[in-house]
Amino acid sequence: MFALLSWLAVMVLRRAVPEAGAPRWLVLATRQIAARPAFAVLQVSALSVGLLALVLLVLLRTDLIDSWRAATPKGAPNRFVINVQPDQADAFRARLDAAGVQGYDWYPMIRGRLISINGKPVQARRLCRRSRQAAARPRVQPQPRRRAARAQPDRRRPLAARRADALSVEEGLAQTLGLKLGDALQFDIGGMPARGRITNLRKVDWSSMRVNFFVMFPTAAMPDVPTSYIAAYRAPDQGAAAFDNALSREFPNITNIDVSASIAQIQKVLDQVVRAVEFLFGFTLAAGLVVLFAAVTATREARSREFAVMRALGASGRLLAQVQRAELLGVGLLAGVLASLAATAVGWALARYVFEFSWHASPWVPVVGGAAGALLALAAGWWGLREVLRRPVVQTLRQAGEG
Repeated sequence: MFALLSWLAVMVLRRAVPEAGAPRWLVLATRQIAARPAFAVLQVSALSVGLLALVLLVLLRTDLIDSWRAATPKGAPNRFVINVQPDQADAFRARLDAAGVQGYDWYPMIRGRLISINGKPVQARRLCRRSRQAAARPRVQPQPRRRAARAQPDRRRPLAARRADALSVEEGLAQTLGLKLGDALQFDIGGMPARGRITNLRKVDWSSMRVNFFVMFPTAAMPDVPTSYIAAYRAPDQGAAAFDNALSREFPNITNIDVSASIAQIQKVLDQVVRAVEFLFGFTLAAGLVVLFAAVTATREARSREFAVMRALGASGRLLAQVQRAELLGVGLLAGVLASLAATAVGWALARYVFEFSWHASPWVPVVGGAAGALLALAAGWWGLREVLRRPVVQTLRQAGEG
């Protein structure tokens, strides 16, 4: 891709800079690049690959990771408690209220196995399902966005008049299992069969850090199946560890998951991985600079002859130095811009399809990437061509004549 784009850029550059009206150094620099398009393509491609790795690493370390952190709402729950038994529900909620915990999630939960889809057996998959009419909590969480819904329960009708077999399924799970509206599902819940038909597909925001479920039934009361409760809340800022220990002593059967500790551990691992990748990407950029240096060095003798002829015809050393700098800066600028655009596209794809959150790259990324590429190319090219402008014209022409 970089080779094709750089070749197109060289062709456009040849026609974009007119002979008349443009600065002389710019005309000569573009003609130098267009005279050796293969070397220009090689230089741009090699440097672009190295810069792509470098720019992508910067985006991963800063924008993507910061966006991932920002995707978690402020004040989101950092504790998830499961296996609260029905006879413990009132005492547990009273304990939360006494500690000043507000706005927590509180839902009944049933664990079961999906055993058939439309009467056809499937492999065992453990699913969590909840009731749409779950016990109220202090603040009602907004319902997830629905799409392609039909046959929704009428809230004005009594519970007994609603469809007891209606199911609401999370959209991602439906795609994974190939489910669609109207499909009949059968679950094994504690040895008891439970059947339902999909009447709603939901899009769930898993980054909300709230309690979310894969499958929901429209009734809260299912006395024939074993039910427990799940709670999600933000622990008190002061004495969170003591509060967790007190809950575990008072309710020894519960499982209290400290999400903040898990996220901190994940972030630590991410930092270690990024440092390792940064080390490897440094080698990639170094390899690109070596290829650029080799390509420039390969044309050193040809450049010496061309510059000698230009100086013999009256071109000043200052003009030739400008031509050389403009050529190197142009190659590096093109490589940096191409690498930055590619890194932005890859970063967006990672955010959209891997991390699954909204992300927008800064418009300054191509500018900074182009500037970095230009400076790197100038440094590498200057080192390879530093002797070209210093050679005496007579010596260069004599060597060319003898060759």
